[in-house]
Amino acid sequence: MGQRSTAREPSSAGQAAKPPLHPLWVLLIAILLPGVGQVLNNTPKRGVMFLFFIMSLGWVTMHLAPPDASFLGRHAGGFFSYAIAIMDAYRWARYRWAFFHRAPAPTDDASAR
Repeated sequence: MGQRSTAREPSSAGQAAKPPLHPLWVLLIAILLPGVGQVLNNTPKRGVMFLFFIMSLGWVTMHLAPPDASFLGRHAGGFFSYAIAIMDAYRWARYRWAFFHRAPAPTDDASAR
């Protein structure tokens, strides 16, 4: 079975690994398109899961809310899941960005002592 490579290791073709998208771009895209922020973070299953919860919780609250509730109140479950998906996409984009751009670990060299 193939091994997973880290973000800093070169690919099998000898090229440097492609850096992740800047977290602010991921945030903007996640705000505009629900679930796509997770896809940009290389977790498409997570994006589909968020879309499922946005749709299902929006549907549930639509049927449980009173008829005189506002649009936001009728779909509160979907909007809540949408907000969580945005925060999740940005958090993981920041983590991936920091992991890719971190300084290499210092070597434990006996001559440095």
